[in-house]
Amino acid sequence: MERSHRMPHVAVDDKLREECGVLGIFARGLDVVRLGYFGLFALQHRGQESAGLAVSAGEGIALHKGLGLVSEAFNESHIAALAATNPHIALGHVRYSTAGPSDLDNSQPLYDSGDYDQGDGSPSRTIPLALAHNGNLVGMERLKAELAAQGAVFGTTSDSELILVLLRQYLTADLKEALIMALNKVRGAYSLVLCTNNELIGVRDPQGFRPLCLGRIGDGYILASESAAIEALGGELWRDVEPGEMVVIDDTGVHFSRFAEAKPSSCIFEYVYFARNDSIIDGQNVYEARVALGRRLAEEQPVIADLVISVPDSGTPAAIGYAACSQLPYVEGLVKNRYVGRTFIQPGQALRELKVRLKFTPNPSVVRGKRIIIIDDSIVRGTTMKLLVSTLRQAGASEIHVRVSCPPYIAPCHFGIDTPSTVELVATRYDTEGIRRMIGADSLGYLSKEGMLKVLAGGQRQFCLGCFTGEYPLPLPHEERAEARRAEEDWGDVRG
Repeated sequence: MERSHRMPHVAVDDKLREECGVLGIFARGLDVVRLGYFGLFALQHRGQESAGLAVSAGEGIALHKGLGLVSEAFNESHIAALAATNPHIALGHVRYSTAGPSDLDNSQPLYDSGDYDQGDGSPSRTIPLALAHNGNLVGMERLKAELAAQGAVFGTTSDSELILVLLRQYLTADLKEALIMALNKVRGAYSLVLCTNNELIGVRDPQGFRPLCLGRIGDGYILASESAAIEALGGELWRDVEPGEMVVIDDTGVHFSRFAEAKPSSCIFEYVYFARNDSIIDGQNVYEARVALGRRLAEEQPVIADLVISVPDSGTPAAIGYAACSQLPYVEGLVKNRYVGRTFIQPGQALRELKVRLKFTPNPSVVRGKRIIIIDDSIVRGTTMKLLVSTLRQAGASEIHVRVSCPPYIAPCHFGIDTPSTVELVATRYDTEGIRRMIGADSLGYLSKEGMLKVLAGGQRQFCLGCFTGEYPLPLPHEERAEARRAEEDWGDVRG
């Protein structure tokens, strides 16, 4: 995904942002355009700033991309134009990244018309390609500069385009071999879906940072970032694409191969926050995992109180688990307005507070005079929780105890999550007591790293924990490594 300078933006809620979701459908006899369109709605939580579909009927690729939500990026005429080609392959993408005039260029799927020189004096051949990428490549500046010096032309600031450029360089070989050669040149997080005239290809990086799964629909197949998208379309989850695995789908069926040794280090934050509750990732139900995190949190961080509420919607499963383990009632103490979104206009503090109050409104009849426990999945900057504590006090809560179903977030992500700068992360500036005072709560407790791993890994699975530890499963370029080291040192300082 894009790593260019970002225009300032303000999230109404204090949450991290997944940078994209991908979808691919290979199904003759089905309306893959509308299936792709509706499938993107099921992945909308993974990206809200642009959306696109590429389709193929076997003789070239048609493409439409637009800014905004899926409903804003497409209208019926766009859908009809894509469907008129009677395609059997659809490739979709939703994106969260920057704002600005170049956004549409950087939106995906990326497309290459595919006129390739055979390199032996024979006529060029045409292999059109479209690519959708979830993740982020690291340390690619030198490689990109080398390719540019060799004459490569980059039309975007997206690191995803680097894979297309490498494919163009290697496509004198078989497409699958060329893709393997290209992937051997890059490092980082990539769950990719590509299509050609008659093939749909899915690839997951050796660490498996970002999810990618495979499902069946009729006589066809679906690749998607999350199983929820497959099931929303009436399909059935088959299995996850494994780390280091390539899946090729064509008229002869589905073909699996391994292009790299698996070194599993999937993003643990998919379970904490990003993925939909109804998804299954690497065999684990997300909702059940979040409820279990809440139960573990109650065991580690108990407190005497009257009731449990959540920061909806992402904190709700953990709150349900916490309440059940604590034998306390879970109630809807905060009502969420789902029609208040983010803004790319830098507001003053008063407007920012108003937006939070509009999005999360306390229910006074529930919280008045009560000792409440409020559960959230994470605290990033701390600004939203501070406002929520204040509004709950104004609504009459007698005590407010904040519990968080993951450890303190202390370091940036380099593998596909839009993370605030280290200085914005509240846990790099304060210890737990300092954060408690800052947000104004009566108490504050986090789930331990050990407790989180016991719930999610069971001692068997490996995760990337970089955002909680400052240590990453891949070596980072100098600048990114230095930032991570500073975060780890800062966290050591605040812990004393």
